[in-house]
Amino acid sequence: MKNRFLALSFAAAIFSQSSQAADITVYQDGQGRVLNTQTTVAGTSWNADWYLPNGTPIGLMTVQHGFSRGCGNLRNVSLNLMHRGIMVMCLNAPMSGGNPALGQALGDALADGTLAVPEGRPLPSRFVVGGHSAGGHFASVVGKRLADRGVPGFRGAVLFDPVAASGFTDNLLAIAGGGTRGVFAITSRSNLCNQFNNAHGALKTISNPFVGVQMTNKSTHVDVEGYNTDFIGHAACLQTHPTGMNVQIVQDMSGVWAADLFNGTRNPDHYPGGSYLSNHQRWGNLKPIK
Repeated sequence: MKNRFLALSFAAAIFSQSSQAADITVYQDGQGRVLNTQTTVAGTSWNADWYLPNGTPIGLMTVQHGFSRGCGNLRNVSLNLMHRGIMVMCLNAPMSGGNPALGQALGDALADGTLAVPEGRPLPSRFVVGGHSAGGHFASVVGKRLADRGVPGFRGAVLFDPVAASGFTDNLLAIAGGGTRGVFAITSRSNLCNQFNNAHGALKTISNPFVGVQMTNKSTHVDVEGYNTDFIGHAACLQTHPTGMNVQIVQDMSGVWAADLFNGTRNPDHYPGGSYLSNHQRWGNLKPIK
């Protein structure tokens, strides 16, 4: 996972109207492959990364990059999800303000079953939305659309240090559905790039007994990017490169949460009172968002 090859990013500058037409296998291992291709949403073609696990996936999770970032910056965290049997899709798209118009269009494409999966594979019937920074707001828009459309296979959201824009609280409340779906988040210390944890207020409104955790020990806004980040990613936030421990925490927590949402399970170690979460709280690496 730490291989420098995995830091390859098509992403930051490749948006709609891309001239790149051929499908490219970015990465492949014994559990699946990563395909960079064109994906149409509401009549517009977007460059996208698809993580296609071998066999039948347990569901599809959207994992959206942040402002001025790209899908390649989320390579490792997305691979971790694929290795848990989850199909992952990320659009290389402008994320200013969370791009609510595209988020609504993607939500409709998922609800209507019109989003075409590469290789003619069937679109899964279960969905989780996820995203980092401004992509976290994008995910909230997609999720609200799925909730409003009454999609029965919509299971909830996993957010990575989201940055809230207009409507974020209402979006999360719609996703949570009064506690019928999970809304989980892992955030970093207050900093310029997460607009000083401006998403925490909305996260605290969710009625579920557990929403998520904030990393405290040398955490950065780009911990989710991990080994796929770059100098601009952390320097723009006046921070240093993510530590290996924090990268692993993000992957461990988000991977378990996403799999639990799809499977309707609850791995006790990664929730309050569980050994994983309790140990990291004791060591000063995490604290609850409350």
